[in-house]
Amino acid sequence: QVQVVESGGGLVQAGGSLRLSCAASGRSFTPLAMGWFRQAPGKEIEPVAAVSWHGSNTYYADSVKGRATISRYNDNTMVLQMNSAKPEDTAIYYCATCTKTVSESGSSRSYDHWGQGIQVNVSS
Repeated sequence: QVQVVESGGGLVQAGGSLRLSCAASGRSFTPLAMGWFRQAPGKEIEPVAAVSWHGSNTYYADSVKGRATISRYNDNTMVLQMNSAKPEDTAIYYCATCTKTVSESGSSRSYDHWGQGIQVNVSS
């Protein structure tokens, strides 16, 4: 059984930093590409960032480009560091893993295992 678990959410002041971690586990399970998505109240889910297998390539949504850094620490762990947080970053953040492709992707259709999500609130 595959488990994808996010951690690190909570309340952040505007202008501050947030750090989200994701750990994926499962018997004989090795995620290839990994990504972060988010969903704000009343809005559709959107991509935030993604990283390829081994961490050599990354993708960032325009909304976070220049403020976010996605890192892969081993085959099963990923971290999203976001600086200069904005109230519009408030959302539930989801970690997603892909077993079909090694390339980073901003499309939710590329991912086949998802975490339950973690709330991030950025206060103004």
